[in-house]
Amino acid sequence: MGSPRRAVTAVAADQLPDADTIRALLDRLAGELGLVIERRKNGRAALVGADGRRVQAWRDDYPYPERLSRKAYEPGKRLLQIELLKLQRSVKSSGGRVLILFEGRDAAGKGGTIRRFTENLNPRGARVVALDKPAAHEQGDNYLARYLPHLPNPGEIVLFDRSWYNRAGVEQVMDFCEPDEYARFLRDAPEFERLMVAEGITVIKLWFSITRAEQLSRFVDRQGDPVKRWKLSSIDLASLDKWDEYTRAKEAMFRHTDVPQARWTVIRSNDKKRARLEAMRYVLSLFEYEGKDREVVGLPDPLITGPATPPLAPAKPRPGKRAAQAAPLLIGRGRLAALDRGPGAGVPVVASARPYPGDLVQRDPGGDPGVERLGAGDRDADKRVAVLGDQPGQPLAL
Repeated sequence: MGSPRRAVTAVAADQLPDADTIRALLDRLAGELGLVIERRKNGRAALVGADGRRVQAWRDDYPYPERLSRKAYEPGKRLLQIELLKLQRSVKSSGGRVLILFEGRDAAGKGGTIRRFTENLNPRGARVVALDKPAAHEQGDNYLARYLPHLPNPGEIVLFDRSWYNRAGVEQVMDFCEPDEYARFLRDAPEFERLMVAEGITVIKLWFSITRAEQLSRFVDRQGDPVKRWKLSSIDLASLDKWDEYTRAKEAMFRHTDVPQARWTVIRSNDKKRARLEAMRYVLSLFEYEGKDREVVGLPDPLITGPATPPLAPAKPRPGKRAAQAAPLLIGRGRLAALDRGPGAGVPVVASARPYPGDLVQRDPGGDPGVERLGAGDRDADKRVAVLGDQPGQPLAL
Protein backbone atom coordinates (compact mmCIF):
# COMPACT_ATOMS: atom_id res chain seq x y z
CA MET A 1 0.00 0.00 0.00
CA GLY A 2 1.43 3.41 -0.97
CA SER A 3 2.04 6.30 1.39
CA PRO A 4 -0.84 8.77 2.07
CA ARG A 5 1.13 11.56 0.43
CA ARG A 6 1.60 9.45 -2.70
CA ALA A 7 -2.13 8.64 -2.85
CA VAL A 8 -3.17 12.29 -2.47
CA THR A 9 -0.74 13.41 -5.15
CA ALA A 10 -1.96 10.71 -7.53
CA VAL A 11 -5.58 11.82 -7.11
CA ALA A 12 -4.63 15.45 -7.74
CA ALA A 13 -2.71 14.42 -10.85
CA ASP A 14 -5.88 13.04 -12.44
CA GLN A 15 -7.75 16.33 -12.05
CA LEU A 16 -7.65 18.70 -14.99
CA PRO A 17 -6.86 22.26 -13.86
CA ASP A 18 -9.33 25.00 -14.75
CA ALA A 19 -8.35 28.01 -16.86
CA ASP A 20 -8.18 30.41 -13.89
CA THR A 21 -5.88 28.06 -11.99
CA ILE A 22 -3.56 27.71 -14.95
CA ARG A 23 -3.51 31.46 -15.52
CA ALA A 24 -2.73 32.24 -11.87
CA LEU A 25 0.08 29.69 -11.75
CA LEU A 26 1.70 30.92 -14.95
CA ASP A 27 1.47 34.53 -13.76
CA ARG A 28 3.13 33.64 -10.45
CA LEU A 29 5.93 31.69 -12.10
CA ALA A 30 6.56 34.51 -14.56
CA GLY A 31 6.79 36.91 -11.63
CA GLU A 32 9.42 34.73 -9.99
CA LEU A 33 11.54 35.16 -13.13
CA GLY A 34 10.98 38.93 -13.15
CA LEU A 35 8.60 38.69 -16.11
CA VAL A 36 4.97 39.52 -16.88
CA ILE A 37 2.59 37.63 -19.17
CA GLU A 38 1.02 40.05 -21.62
CA ARG A 39 -2.27 38.65 -22.92
CA ARG A 40 -3.83 39.89 -26.14
CA LYS A 41 -7.41 40.07 -27.36
CA ASN A 42 -6.85 37.21 -29.80
CA GLY A 43 -6.08 34.90 -26.89
CA ARG A 44 -2.34 34.71 -27.55
CA ALA A 45 0.19 35.82 -24.95
CA ALA A 46 3.86 36.69 -24.62
CA LEU A 47 6.45 37.16 -21.87
CA VAL A 48 7.40 40.78 -21.19
CA GLY A 49 10.35 42.05 -19.19
CA ALA A 50 10.50 44.82 -16.59
CA ASP A 51 11.26 47.32 -19.36
CA GLY A 52 8.03 46.46 -21.16
CA ARG A 53 9.77 44.74 -24.03
CA ARG A 54 8.85 41.29 -25.26
CA VAL A 55 11.32 38.68 -24.01
CA GLN A 56 12.82 36.15 -26.41
CA ALA A 57 13.19 33.41 -23.82
CA TRP A 58 14.85 30.99 -26.24
CA ARG A 59 17.98 33.19 -26.24
CA ASP A 60 18.68 32.40 -22.59
CA ASP A 61 22.19 30.88 -22.52
CA TYR A 62 21.84 29.80 -26.16
CA PRO A 63 25.01 29.63 -28.28
CA TYR A 64 23.46 31.11 -31.44
CA PRO A 65 22.18 34.70 -31.82
CA GLU A 66 19.36 33.72 -34.19
CA ARG A 67 17.02 30.79 -34.54
CA LEU A 68 17.53 28.51 -37.51
CA SER A 69 15.46 29.92 -40.36
CA ARG A 70 12.77 27.84 -42.02
CA LYS A 71 14.58 28.43 -45.32
CA ALA A 72 17.60 26.54 -43.95
CA TYR A 73 15.59 24.09 -41.85
CA GLU A 74 13.26 22.59 -44.44
CA PRO A 75 15.87 21.43 -47.01
CA GLY A 76 18.17 20.27 -44.21
CA LYS A 77 15.36 18.25 -42.66
CA ARG A 78 14.49 16.64 -45.99
CA LEU A 79 18.07 15.54 -46.64
CA LEU A 80 18.41 14.04 -43.17
CA GLN A 81 15.04 12.28 -43.51
CA ILE A 82 16.30 10.69 -46.72
CA GLU A 83 19.30 9.42 -44.74
CA LEU A 84 16.92 8.05 -42.08
CA LEU A 85 15.16 6.07 -44.81
CA LYS A 86 18.50 4.63 -45.89
CA LEU A 87 19.20 3.70 -42.29
CA GLN A 88 15.80 2.05 -41.98
CA ARG A 89 16.42 -0.06 -45.08
CA SER A 90 19.77 -1.12 -43.63
CA VAL A 91 18.22 -2.04 -40.28
CA LYS A 92 15.51 -4.06 -42.02
CA SER A 93 17.88 -5.93 -44.33
CA SER A 94 20.40 -6.71 -41.58
CA GLY A 95 17.85 -7.65 -38.92
CA GLY A 96 19.17 -4.94 -36.64
CA ARG A 97 17.25 -3.65 -33.67
CA VAL A 98 17.41 0.07 -32.83
CA LEU A 99 15.87 1.68 -29.75
CA ILE A 100 15.82 5.47 -29.31
CA LEU A 101 14.64 7.02 -26.05
CA PHE A 102 13.40 10.62 -26.07
CA GLU A 103 13.48 12.14 -22.61
CA GLY A 104 13.50 15.65 -21.17
CA ARG A 105 11.45 18.18 -19.30
CA ASP A 106 7.88 18.94 -20.33
CA ALA A 107 7.67 21.13 -23.46
CA ALA A 108 11.31 20.40 -24.36
CA GLY A 109 10.38 19.35 -27.90
CA LYS A 110 10.47 15.55 -27.69
CA GLY A 111 7.16 14.92 -29.46
CA GLY A 112 7.90 17.33 -32.30
CA THR A 113 11.29 15.74 -32.89
CA ILE A 114 9.78 12.25 -32.95
CA ARG A 115 7.26 13.37 -35.56
CA ARG A 116 10.06 14.67 -37.79
CA PHE A 117 12.00 11.43 -37.31
CA THR A 118 9.10 9.25 -38.37
CA GLU A 119 7.02 11.29 -40.84
CA ASN A 120 8.65 9.65 -43.88
CA LEU A 121 9.71 6.29 -42.40
CA ASN A 122 7.90 3.10 -43.37
CA PRO A 123 5.51 2.44 -40.44
CA ARG A 124 5.98 -1.31 -40.92
CA GLY A 125 9.52 -0.99 -39.63
CA ALA A 126 9.28 1.97 -37.25
CA ARG A 127 7.09 2.33 -34.16
CA VAL A 128 6.51 5.06 -31.59
CA VAL A 129 5.81 3.86 -28.05
CA ALA A 130 4.18 6.22 -25.55
CA LEU A 131 2.88 4.22 -22.59
CA ASP A 132 0.38 5.47 -20.04
CA LYS A 133 1.18 5.48 -16.33
CA PRO A 134 1.84 1.95 -14.97
CA ALA A 135 -1.02 -0.02 -13.52
CA ALA A 136 -0.80 -1.44 -10.01
CA HIS A 137 0.39 -4.83 -11.27
CA GLU A 138 3.17 -3.13 -13.26
CA GLN A 139 4.87 -1.66 -10.19
CA GLY A 140 7.64 -3.18 -8.10
CA ASP A 141 9.57 -6.01 -9.72
CA ASN A 142 7.33 -5.78 -12.82
CA TYR A 143 8.10 -2.13 -13.58
CA LEU A 144 10.78 -2.75 -16.22
CA ALA A 145 9.03 -5.90 -17.44
CA ARG A 146 6.13 -3.81 -18.79
CA TYR A 147 8.48 -2.46 -21.48
CA LEU A 148 9.64 -5.84 -22.78
CA PRO A 149 6.78 -6.34 -25.29
CA HIS A 150 7.58 -2.96 -26.83
CA LEU A 151 11.29 -3.50 -27.53
CA PRO A 152 12.30 -3.59 -31.21
CA ASN A 153 12.02 -6.84 -33.13
CA PRO A 154 14.70 -7.74 -35.68
CA GLY A 155 14.65 -5.23 -38.53
CA GLU A 156 12.81 -2.58 -36.53
CA ILE A 157 13.40 0.93 -35.16
CA VAL A 158 11.41 1.84 -32.05
CA LEU A 159 11.18 5.36 -30.65
CA PHE A 160 10.04 5.83 -27.04
CA ASP A 161 8.23 9.07 -26.25
CA ARG A 162 9.31 8.88 -22.61
CA SER A 163 10.28 5.51 -21.23
CA TRP A 164 11.18 3.68 -18.05
CA TYR A 165 12.99 6.86 -17.04
CA ASN A 166 9.65 8.28 -15.92
CA ARG A 167 10.53 6.59 -12.64
CA ALA A 168 13.73 8.62 -12.29
CA GLY A 169 11.91 11.87 -13.09
CA VAL A 170 8.22 12.56 -12.65
CA GLU A 171 7.49 9.52 -10.46
CA GLN A 172 10.31 10.33 -8.05
CA VAL A 173 9.63 14.07 -7.91
CA MET A 174 5.85 13.74 -7.58
CA ASP A 175 6.00 10.87 -5.07
CA PHE A 176 4.34 8.41 -7.44
CA CYS A 177 6.84 5.74 -6.38
CA GLU A 178 8.33 4.75 -3.05
CA PRO A 179 11.97 5.53 -2.17
CA ASP A 180 12.91 1.85 -2.32
CA GLU A 181 11.31 1.53 -5.78
CA TYR A 182 13.30 4.55 -6.95
CA ALA A 183 16.56 3.15 -5.56
CA ARG A 184 15.86 -0.23 -7.16
CA PHE A 185 15.25 1.47 -10.50
CA LEU A 186 18.58 3.33 -10.44
CA ARG A 187 20.27 0.01 -9.69
CA ASP A 188 18.39 -2.06 -12.27
CA ALA A 189 18.07 0.30 -15.26
CA PRO A 190 21.77 0.13 -16.28
CA GLU A 191 21.73 -3.67 -16.13
CA PHE A 192 18.44 -3.74 -18.07
CA GLU A 193 20.12 -1.73 -20.82
CA ARG A 194 23.30 -3.83 -20.76
CA LEU A 195 21.15 -6.90 -21.33
CA MET A 196 19.44 -5.22 -24.28
CA VAL A 197 22.80 -4.35 -25.82
CA ALA A 198 23.98 -7.93 -25.26
CA GLU A 199 20.90 -9.11 -27.19
CA GLY A 200 21.88 -7.00 -30.19
CA ILE A 201 19.75 -3.91 -29.53
CA THR A 202 21.37 -0.54 -30.19
CA VAL A 203 20.23 1.72 -27.33
CA ILE A 204 20.32 5.50 -27.92
CA LYS A 205 19.25 7.81 -25.08
CA LEU A 206 18.50 11.45 -25.89
CA TRP A 207 17.78 14.13 -23.29
CA PHE A 208 16.19 17.33 -24.60
CA SER A 209 17.37 20.27 -22.52
CA ILE A 210 15.41 23.50 -22.17
CA THR A 211 15.87 26.60 -20.02
CA ARG A 212 13.32 27.61 -17.42
CA ALA A 213 12.17 30.79 -19.14
CA GLU A 214 11.74 29.05 -22.50
CA GLN A 215 9.76 26.23 -20.87
CA LEU A 216 7.45 28.81 -19.29
CA SER A 217 7.12 30.59 -22.65
CA ARG A 218 5.99 27.35 -24.32
CA PHE A 219 3.44 26.69 -21.58
CA VAL A 220 2.07 30.21 -21.99
CA ASP A 221 1.77 29.51 -25.71
CA ARG A 222 -0.06 26.24 -25.03
CA GLN A 223 -2.53 27.91 -22.72
CA GLY A 224 -3.46 30.50 -25.33
CA ASP A 225 -3.73 28.14 -28.29
CA PRO A 226 -6.88 25.94 -28.42
CA VAL A 227 -5.15 23.25 -30.50
CA LYS A 228 -2.27 22.99 -28.00
CA ARG A 229 -4.24 23.31 -24.77
CA TRP A 230 -4.75 19.53 -24.55
CA LYS A 231 -1.02 19.24 -23.80
CA LEU A 232 -1.51 20.97 -20.44
CA SER A 233 -2.09 18.81 -17.38
CA SER A 234 -1.66 19.22 -13.66
CA ILE A 235 1.53 17.17 -13.85
CA ASP A 236 2.93 19.46 -16.55
CA LEU A 237 2.09 22.53 -14.50
CA ALA A 238 3.58 21.00 -11.37
CA SER A 239 6.84 20.52 -13.26
CA LEU A 240 7.06 24.29 -13.69
CA ASP A 241 6.80 24.75 -9.94
CA LYS A 242 9.41 22.05 -9.23
CA TRP A 243 12.29 23.11 -11.45
CA ASP A 244 14.99 22.50 -8.85
CA GLU A 245 13.56 19.13 -7.82
CA TYR A 246 13.53 17.96 -11.43
CA THR A 247 17.08 19.25 -11.88
CA ARG A 248 18.35 17.20 -8.95
CA ALA A 249 16.46 14.12 -10.14
CA LYS A 250 17.82 14.52 -13.68
CA GLU A 251 21.42 14.84 -12.51
CA ALA A 252 21.12 11.83 -10.20
CA MET A 253 19.67 9.86 -13.13
CA PHE A 254 22.61 10.85 -15.34
CA ARG A 255 25.14 9.87 -12.71
CA HIS A 256 23.66 6.41 -12.15
CA THR A 257 22.54 5.46 -15.66
CA ASP A 258 25.08 7.06 -18.01
CA VAL A 259 26.92 3.79 -18.58
CA PRO A 260 29.30 2.95 -21.46
CA GLN A 261 26.84 0.54 -23.09
CA ALA A 262 24.08 3.19 -23.17
CA ARG A 263 25.28 6.76 -22.83
CA TRP A 264 23.06 9.79 -22.42
CA THR A 265 23.31 12.52 -25.08
CA VAL A 266 21.97 16.00 -24.36
CA ILE A 267 20.27 18.05 -27.12
CA ARG A 268 19.91 21.76 -26.35
CA SER A 269 16.38 22.44 -27.58
CA ASN A 270 15.59 26.12 -26.96
CA ASP A 271 15.61 26.35 -30.77
CA LYS A 272 13.30 23.49 -31.80
CA LYS A 273 14.41 23.42 -35.43
CA ARG A 274 18.10 23.10 -34.61
CA ALA A 275 17.35 20.48 -31.97
CA ARG A 276 15.40 18.32 -34.44
CA LEU A 277 18.12 18.42 -37.08
CA GLU A 278 20.94 17.76 -34.62
CA ALA A 279 19.07 14.85 -33.02
CA MET A 280 18.67 13.27 -36.47
CA ARG A 281 22.29 14.00 -37.30
CA TYR A 282 23.51 12.46 -34.06
CA VAL A 283 21.58 9.22 -34.57
CA LEU A 284 22.70 8.91 -38.19
CA SER A 285 26.33 9.57 -37.25
CA LEU A 286 26.35 6.43 -35.10
CA PHE A 287 25.71 4.03 -37.99
CA GLU A 288 27.33 2.80 -41.17
CA TYR A 289 24.80 1.97 -43.90
CA GLU A 290 24.66 1.60 -47.66
CA GLY A 291 24.57 4.86 -49.61
CA LYS A 292 25.35 7.05 -46.61
CA ASP A 293 25.93 10.66 -47.65
CA ARG A 294 28.66 11.70 -45.25
CA GLU A 295 28.50 15.29 -46.39
CA VAL A 296 24.82 15.50 -45.44
CA VAL A 297 25.18 13.65 -42.14
CA GLY A 298 28.43 15.25 -41.05
CA LEU A 299 29.01 15.38 -37.29
CA PRO A 300 26.66 16.74 -34.62
CA ASP A 301 27.10 20.38 -33.65
CA PRO A 302 29.03 20.29 -30.33
CA LEU A 303 27.31 23.51 -29.22
CA ILE A 304 23.90 21.79 -29.46
CA THR A 305 24.70 18.11 -28.85
CA GLY A 306 26.96 16.76 -26.14
CA PRO A 307 27.50 14.24 -23.34
CA ALA A 308 25.41 14.32 -20.20
CA THR A 309 28.33 13.69 -17.88
CA PRO A 310 32.09 13.38 -18.23
CA PRO A 311 33.19 9.74 -18.64
CA LEU A 312 33.37 7.99 -15.28
CA ALA A 313 36.60 6.37 -14.19
CA PRO A 314 36.07 2.75 -13.10
CA ALA A 315 35.90 2.36 -9.36
CA LYS A 316 38.98 0.69 -7.83
CA PRO A 317 38.36 -1.91 -5.14
CA ARG A 318 40.00 -1.31 -1.78
CA PRO A 319 43.13 -3.37 -1.08
CA GLY A 320 42.24 -6.79 0.23
CA LYS A 321 38.55 -6.46 -0.68
CA ARG A 322 36.63 -7.76 -3.63
CA ALA A 323 34.70 -5.29 -5.75
CA ALA A 324 30.98 -5.18 -5.03
CA GLN A 325 28.81 -7.06 -7.52
CA ALA A 326 25.41 -5.91 -8.66
CA ALA A 327 22.50 -8.15 -7.76
CA PRO A 328 21.03 -10.05 -10.72
CA LEU A 329 18.23 -8.20 -12.44
CA LEU A 330 15.15 -10.40 -12.62
CA ILE A 331 12.46 -9.45 -15.13
CA GLY A 332 9.37 -11.56 -14.89
CA ARG A 333 10.63 -15.16 -14.88
CA GLY A 334 14.10 -14.56 -16.18
CA ARG A 335 16.69 -12.22 -17.58
CA LEU A 336 16.24 -10.31 -20.81
CA ALA A 337 19.05 -12.32 -22.38
CA ALA A 338 17.02 -15.49 -21.85
CA LEU A 339 14.04 -14.29 -23.85
CA ASP A 340 13.34 -16.33 -26.96
CA ARG A 341 13.40 -13.40 -29.39
CA GLY A 342 16.64 -13.88 -31.28
CA PRO A 343 19.36 -11.26 -31.09
CA GLY A 344 19.21 -10.20 -34.73
CA ALA A 345 22.24 -9.38 -36.81
CA GLY A 346 22.41 -5.80 -35.65
CA VAL A 347 23.65 -2.79 -37.56
CA PRO A 348 27.39 -2.18 -37.40
CA VAL A 349 28.20 0.89 -35.34
CA VAL A 350 31.32 2.44 -36.79
CA ALA A 351 31.27 5.88 -35.20
CA SER A 352 32.11 6.62 -31.59
CA ALA A 353 29.13 6.79 -29.26
CA ARG A 354 30.13 10.42 -28.86
CA PRO A 355 31.36 11.69 -32.24
CA TYR A 356 31.90 15.23 -31.04
CA PRO A 357 34.38 17.03 -28.77
CA GLY A 358 33.19 16.20 -25.28
CA ASP A 359 32.39 18.69 -22.55
CA LEU A 360 32.77 21.81 -24.68
CA VAL A 361 29.97 23.45 -22.73
CA GLN A 362 30.23 22.94 -18.99
CA ARG A 363 27.81 23.79 -16.24
CA ASP A 364 28.73 26.66 -13.95
CA PRO A 365 27.98 25.18 -10.50
CA GLY A 366 27.21 28.66 -9.18
CA GLY A 367 25.19 29.77 -12.19
CA ASP A 368 21.53 30.22 -12.93
CA PRO A 369 19.61 27.11 -11.75
CA GLY A 370 17.14 27.77 -14.57
CA VAL A 371 19.77 26.93 -17.19
CA GLU A 372 20.69 23.43 -18.31
CA ARG A 373 24.07 23.00 -19.93
CA LEU A 374 25.92 20.21 -21.65
CA GLY A 375 28.33 18.22 -19.54
CA ALA A 376 26.30 18.74 -16.35
CA GLY A 377 26.84 16.04 -13.76
CA ASP A 378 25.21 15.63 -10.37
CA ARG A 379 26.77 18.07 -7.96
CA ASP A 380 24.18 18.93 -5.35
CA ALA A 381 21.66 16.12 -5.03
CA ASP A 382 19.17 16.67 -2.23
CA LYS A 383 18.77 14.38 0.77
CA ARG A 384 16.45 12.05 -1.11
CA VAL A 385 19.00 11.20 -3.77
CA ALA A 386 22.19 11.86 -1.83
CA VAL A 387 21.98 8.33 -0.39
CA LEU A 388 22.43 6.96 -3.90
CA GLY A 389 26.16 7.49 -4.04
CA ASP A 390 27.29 4.18 -5.50
CA GLN A 391 28.76 3.62 -8.93
CA PRO A 392 26.35 3.03 -11.83
CA GLY A 393 24.89 -0.47 -11.86
CA GLN A 394 25.99 -1.27 -8.32
CA PRO A 395 23.62 -2.16 -5.46
CA LEU A 396 22.16 0.85 -3.67
CA ALA A 397 21.33 1.04 0.00
CA LEU A 398 18.74 3.28 1.58
